[in-house]
Amino acid sequence: MADHNLIPIICGPTGSGKTSAALRLASQYPLEVVSADSRQIIRHLNIGTAKPTAEEQRVVRFHLIDLIEPGERYSAFRFIENADRAIGDVLARGRIPVVVGGTGLYLRALTEGVVEIEEDRPELRERLENEMNELGPEAMHRRLMAIDPGEAAKIHPNNRVRVVRALEICELAGQPKSKLTASGAYKRSGFDYQLYCLQPERERLYEAINRRVDVMMQAGLLEEVKRLVGRGLGPALRRANVIGYEELLDFLDGRVSLDGGVDLIKQNSRRYAKRQMTWFRHQTECDYFADAEPLLAALRSSLSSFQRSH
Repeated sequence: MADHNLIPIICGPTGSGKTSAALRLASQYPLEVVSADSRQIIRHLNIGTAKPTAEEQRVVRFHLIDLIEPGERYSAFRFIENADRAIGDVLARGRIPVVVGGTGLYLRALTEGVVEIEEDRPELRERLENEMNELGPEAMHRRLMAIDPGEAAKIHPNNRVRVVRALEICELAGQPKSKLTASGAYKRSGFDYQLYCLQPERERLYEAINRRVDVMMQAGLLEEVKRLVGRGLGPALRRANVIGYEELLDFLDGRVSLDGGVDLIKQNSRRYAKRQMTWFRHQTECDYFADAEPLLAALRSSLSSFQRSH
């Protein structure tokens, strides 16, 4: 890596072995992990999000996990703020920050910036989502087309999440998202990054995902969901919409059998991994590795250079 000041990011699809790679490096370097996983930031959701165990957290310190309650909103804007703070803290203590995760929204925010809007009006998002449910996606897309035709042209009418988000930005900022984008009104990270993507061959990855789901079930994922429901967190879990929990909630509600729910977890996890792989393929400033060993070799070189330059 030419620039020894770039913060390394270990990225890749779910189940690819990102955390395992970081843990192996932690035995050789004084690194700390800054998580870029939109599911691991949620408290109480441990097994189904493959959150680092207590033992793993004794090996290496993890930042940006267990930040919010199930169902609580968390924006890319807020992620940049939290990530910059964590990275600065790690550097101030003479250690090496390594970002680890596969959430494209967060990684894009770090590497490219995000429209600078603080999301502090959850009632607005709730109103827009209710209107989406009442009026339907085509009507809401027509509303966006009237307000921000440039942004509407880039969004499929059936993409409810992006339509609602674009309308939300228009109301929060008082101007169209496309105008904000064109003006460069971004919040940017204070650091620069290099992406190292672990992207195994698809069939091997899918097999690993299926095995991991079986391991999660053996580790007590269903019991974890039951405990959360027993604490009255069922509705919040639904809002969180996290793979592994949504399907088991359906089982507990009698909508699917247990075997059917587990099969759905595997299927939805594979589909999520496929979307992640598609996103990573479009990242031009990224080094790709099909296996862990070449990835680790590249990262050892990077971390050694980073250590010498700091």
